[in-house]
Amino acid sequence: KKYIIKENIKVYPDTTVWMNDFSYTYVEPMHNDYFWHDAYSEYPVVGVTWKQAMAFCHWRTKIKNDALKSQGKRSVNAYRLPTEAEWEYAARGGIQSGTYPWGGPYLVGDDGCFLANFKPQRGDYATDSALYTVEAKSYTPNDYNLYNMAGNVAEWTISSYSDSAYEYVSTINPFSDDRSNPNKVVRGGSWKDVAYFLQVSTRDYEHMDKPRSYIGFRTVQDYMGETGEKDRRKQ
Repeated sequence: KKYIIKENIKVYPDTTVWMNDFSYTYVEPMHNDYFWHDAYSEYPVVGVTWKQAMAFCHWRTKIKNDALKSQGKRSVNAYRLPTEAEWEYAARGGIQSGTYPWGGPYLVGDDGCFLANFKPQRGDYATDSALYTVEAKSYTPNDYNLYNMAGNVAEWTISSYSDSAYEYVSTINPFSDDRSNPNKVVRGGSWKDVAYFLQVSTRDYEHMDKPRSYIGFRTVQDYMGETGEKDRRKQ
C-alpha cells in the first residue's frame, strides 16, 4: 500500500462557478438552483474539474461492478473520459467531411430553427431559444444518436493539450498522454461560445483544476463485442 498514490477529490460540483465566470451578470438563479432544483435534473453537470470527472468515472465503475458482482454477473470494462480522437470520431457521427455533428455547414435547419445551443450573435445568447444550458437531450442527435456533441456544454477529454499534437501522435492510435501537462483538451463548444467552437475539428483546452459553468463531460467504455460462445451458438 505504501506505493499507492492517493488523492482526495471533492465530490460535489463547485456551485459558485456561475458567479465566478460571470461576476457582473445576473446569474443568481443559476447559482442558487442549478445543482439542487428538480427542474435541472436532466441538465448537464457543470462546475467539475478534470480530476472530478476522472474520479466520477472510477466511482461509476466501482458501483456498477459491485452491483454486477452481487448478482453473480461478470464485471464490465471501466468507465472513463474519451480521448480527444475518440471524442471527435463520436462527434462526426460517421460523416468524415462534416463541419458540425449534423454534417452540414449550416447552424439553422430547414425549419428555420437552430441546431445547437450556442452564442448566435454578439451579445445575444437567447436567439437559439436557450439563454444558458438546456436539457441533455435537446436538439437533434447526430447519426450515432449522440446529443449535443456541439454546443450546450463543452466536454473534458482525457487528453492533454498540445499545439503540435496532430504532428506527433500516431494515426493508428492517436493518443499521447503527457501527465505533466495540466492543460486538458476540451471539445464541442458551449452555450456561451460562437459557432467556431462548435465545429468538430476545433480544439480548445482548460486547466485541469479549473471548474467552469460551461464545461461538463460524458463517459465512455471500451467494447469488446459478444463472447465467442454466444457467437458460435448463432452459427
